[in-house]
Amino acid sequence: MTSDDAYSALLAHLKTTAALQGVSGLLSWDQEAMMPPKGGEQRAEQAGALSAVLHGRQTDPQMGDWLAAIDVGPLDAAGQANVREAKRSFQRATKVPTELAEALAKTSSRSQRVWADARANDSVADFLPALSEILSLAREYAACLAEGSGSDALYDALMDDFEPGGSASETAAMFGRLRAGLSDLRGRIAEAGGDAPRLDGTFPKEAQLALAKRLADVFGYDSAAGRIDLVVHPFCSGTRGDVRITTRVDPENPFDCLYSTVHETGHALYEQGLPPALAWQPAGTHASMGVHESQSRICENQLARSEPFCGWLFSQMTETFGDIGVGTARDFYRAVNRVSPGYIRTEADEVHYNLHIMMRFELERALIAGDLQVGDLEAAWNDRFRADFGVEVDKPSNGVLQDVHWSVGLFGYFPTYTLGNVYAGALMAAIRRDMPDLDSALAAGDVSGAVSWLRKHVHAAGSVARPADVIATACGGTADETALLDYLNGKFSALYPNVC
Repeated sequence: MTSDDAYSALLAHLKTTAALQGVSGLLSWDQEAMMPPKGGEQRAEQAGALSAVLHGRQTDPQMGDWLAAIDVGPLDAAGQANVREAKRSFQRATKVPTELAEALAKTSSRSQRVWADARANDSVADFLPALSEILSLAREYAACLAEGSGSDALYDALMDDFEPGGSASETAAMFGRLRAGLSDLRGRIAEAGGDAPRLDGTFPKEAQLALAKRLADVFGYDSAAGRIDLVVHPFCSGTRGDVRITTRVDPENPFDCLYSTVHETGHALYEQGLPPALAWQPAGTHASMGVHESQSRICENQLARSEPFCGWLFSQMTETFGDIGVGTARDFYRAVNRVSPGYIRTEADEVHYNLHIMMRFELERALIAGDLQVGDLEAAWNDRFRADFGVEVDKPSNGVLQDVHWSVGLFGYFPTYTLGNVYAGALMAAIRRDMPDLDSALAAGDVSGAVSWLRKHVHAAGSVARPADVIATACGGTADETALLDYLNGKFSALYPNVC
């Protein structure tokens, strides 16, 4: 077999595998958004069966033969990335038994339903057996992939699924530097005193959804290539011509719906903006979950929570809802960016958000290492929350049961949220450098220039380069926490003038 023949066969195999992975994603979306309550057990069997098929394709011995026959020298950068990522996937998949891959899929599907019921009933005890089972499988899976025997070997293996090349020790070091800056800013805001305005009014469900859909349109979401639905925990699913976003509605807090929608729209824009010429190829997928999160956070925070954009959104809010309890655009901006140590990660302000992530990272790192037992998790969560936020957790749905991630085995995923924020800080600094008139556009509700910049510098890059290199090329230098801390200190020092 020639190198060209091997490469063509590899791409054809990968295309079918990617199509089946898309089917798996649709099953997951349906389970959250549409599936009837009694469909859960069938869905677990379907998920397990499909996982076994996918695992068989990912470990097909022909993959090894093709990869061995390919000469990467004549390939362009995208072709070399295809081979690099296919080899990485093949090497990882062949270390995991098919039975384990199937068990993980089945158990996570069942565990997710158990978590949803336990959360609704505020009963941690109802969830702990399922969590113990999924944690055991996750540790077994990590053991198949782990390199070395250090204390973080298992966690590093899990994190590598979401942020290739990421490590717990490097993440912890960055989090330590970031925590110091965030804790200092949080303390200074608390000492400054004063409170931001709050919304007060009537915010009907349908009106919230109509405005949320308008925001998605403003940001450039292609609704002909997607849809918006309601779920308990918002997410984005799919790619290219079928990218579905979800949101939720709280009648007393329209910001939850609006900013969740903008957040998921940021994810959707990335998937809809990937390079068409690389469809169905590894090089044409997102670079990592950290890069993915940077796209959602920059849309939600640096753009949609900016003062000029909030001025435009204020007019949309009053037009939609009438009296909303704040009378000026400035007060609306302050309400949007109100700093408060709330329970819920997805509703957290920019000062507290990453403290939520750091807590989860350290807890799951201890769970995977065996330093924290499942039975002690709730107490550990509550103790850590009290220490970090100065507030007692009032109920499990506001505490350890609030996130879906652990129920579906997504250990190692949480740190990518803060890495995304770090990337977003660096990207926004680059956008402002290249677009000195950005605020004028944002004041008119026009984010197209910023989104076009992201499409050119991030979306179109796919995963031809490694994640950190995608961001470094876009920003013109290596991204670290400095730009994010500079942005947060500048923004919230202006919002809270008594902050020293």
